[in-house]
Amino acid sequence: MRVYFNNSCKICKAEIDLYKREKLKEIDWIDITNNNLAEQETSKNKKQLLRRLHVIEDKKVIEGAEAFLVLWKKIPKYKFLHNFFRLPIIFNIFSFVYEIIAFFLYLKNKKQLKD
Repeated sequence: MRVYFNNSCKICKAEIDLYKREKLKEIDWIDITNNNLAEQETSKNKKQLLRRLHVIEDKKVIEGAEAFLVLWKKIPKYKFLHNFFRLPIIFNIFSFVYEIIAFFLYLKNKKQLKD
């Protein structure tokens, strides 16, 4: 599984660093910052990559709140988050809140788009 995240965003980096501590060999962590290969692999442009977390699993690109579910399911320590947030009503609320937070993080970090 490949996880595409914004390493130059302090908040994003802090969260991903928590997951990286688990040292799972089946997860490749890909920084999207100035990474043209990430754009090619995901078929997403810089803006789309900056806007949400992306995961590729089984050749499928998954983004946003759903990407977190896929990630949490793979990390034993965080599997409880997957089990809780995948519940239909909870997932709808989680997705909504995620989009709000992701939007403000995007606004904070969109200066990266200027080449």
